[in-house]
Amino acid sequence: MHYKLCNFASPKKYKLLSASNLSVQFGKRILFDNVNIKFTPGNCYGIIGANGSGKSTFLKILAGKMEANSGNISLEPGKRLSVLEQDHNSHNEYTIIDTVLRGNKILYDIKNEMENIYSKSDFSDKDGERVGELQAIYEDKGGWNAESDAATLLSSLGVNESLHLKSMNEVEGYIKVKVLLAQALFGNPDVLIMDEPTNDLDYETIIWLENFIANFENTVIVVSHDRHFLDAVCTHISDIDFGKINHYSGNYTFWYESSQLASRQRQQQNKKAEEKKKELEDFISRFSANVAKSKQATSRKKMIEKLNIEEIKPSSRRYPAIIFKQEREAGNQILNIKDLKYSLEGELLFDNITFNLVKGEKVIFFSKDKRAITKFFEIINDEEKDFEGKFEWGITTKISYLPIDNSSYFKSDINLIDWLRQFTEDDEEKKELFIRGFLGKMIFSGDEALKKVSVLSGGEKVRCMLSKMMMKKSNILVVDEPTNHLDLESITAFNNGLKNFDGTVLLSTHDNTFAQTVGDRVIELTPKGAIDRLLKFDDYMKDLSLKEIRAKFYN
Repeated sequence: MHYKLCNFASPKKYKLLSASNLSVQFGKRILFDNVNIKFTPGNCYGIIGANGSGKSTFLKILAGKMEANSGNISLEPGKRLSVLEQDHNSHNEYTIIDTVLRGNKILYDIKNEMENIYSKSDFSDKDGERVGELQAIYEDKGGWNAESDAATLLSSLGVNESLHLKSMNEVEGYIKVKVLLAQALFGNPDVLIMDEPTNDLDYETIIWLENFIANFENTVIVVSHDRHFLDAVCTHISDIDFGKINHYSGNYTFWYESSQLASRQRQQQNKKAEEKKKELEDFISRFSANVAKSKQATSRKKMIEKLNIEEIKPSSRRYPAIIFKQEREAGNQILNIKDLKYSLEGELLFDNITFNLVKGEKVIFFSKDKRAITKFFEIINDEEKDFEGKFEWGITTKISYLPIDNSSYFKSDINLIDWLRQFTEDDEEKKELFIRGFLGKMIFSGDEALKKVSVLSGGEKVRCMLSKMMMKKSNILVVDEPTNHLDLESITAFNNGLKNFDGTVLLSTHDNTFAQTVGDRVIELTPKGAIDRLLKFDDYMKDLSLKEIRAKFYN
């Protein structure tokens, strides 16, 4: 494959970045076959596809970090492409401010060359001429304001000015994530490529990034499993299916709902073509009206410029069937917490936590330190004993727990059927058909159910855990960061499963859509107590009076 700069003969054919006849094959497996696609200025493209479809591979090829078997990647001459760095330790020898400046390599190299010339003891006339040339380019590219611009960007992302001159190897991982994000955004790149940019970001930073991209005038290409993020920033969805990539106007929700509608229509053999067309037109009209009220509609980059009926096509996606049922209803008393306190290696994560849960509540647990929620869930599931205070479950409760780390469940080398069989609640061996039924709901059918658990991917392990939870038929579900490792199809099905569950849910998630659509109560754990409100998550986070209260609980 060749990575080349293109000359564009006509403005009508103007394209910023494109892939031509792109093919990628690993052994006998064909990932992409003769893909032709272009990315035009001013749009944000959300790359979606099932796990293993090649989303991250495609981004690496676009960024020039990986070679395809054949085809070309073309970038318009003079344009700069920026990529969100995935290796959090790749800049450990640099200061935070220098790491950001390195995001604009041309500018950074000019700065270094000028400094090297000025440091020469035998400064010549030729050196003077060269410095003059470099200074002119440096000024034209905004070099004299680069450090202040980088500092402003860091501060906007919540990286305190006192850290800017520290080395990257001196700061915590969550700070490194923000610095690398600032590096990718720095200098107004013409093309911005990001793979899972919201991973490890706090809620406030994700909202900041959504607003930044919504008003970013250049081209963005992003892979994300965060549906709220895709809805907030995308003007197009780029779907990888059957080895091809197709652009669809609109955000993720429009793509999902329209593809579901198209699938239903395809199954309606007796429905007239005119009726189907009218149904599609009504759907587009309703969606466009909702978009007009969104923040994207007032930004320089519109979420949707044009929606065509012809673009609406059914998807080949397979969605797991995640359906939680209770074996029996719990009584009114679910969980009583009294003066709970926990410290990790001398650091206080939460203290004075007192509240009561009753039947049917769906609660979002939140903290600025995500370790606090994980430890809290481990305590109430009897997996952490070193704490102060007490908790008591109601006598009719039956609990299923999805931990953030499920590795302890997958240390054997048995197949999936035998793995799930070990969690049946009676001594009699369950029939294989019964076990396969729950595995089949999670798309482990046929020979897939005979896979060894030792070779499962992260997403497959979570789906196995969900099979286990469904089989147990508990009336309480405790779920810690459920979207980790899952694809969008599984996330959507899991989200719907929790919404439709009649029992009680205790949920921690960085997925805004999950939090907003499942929970009706928010409990925030802090070092000074619990903040407890009967609110939807977005209302809780946007309440200005609560922001002042929350600040006092952490300071």
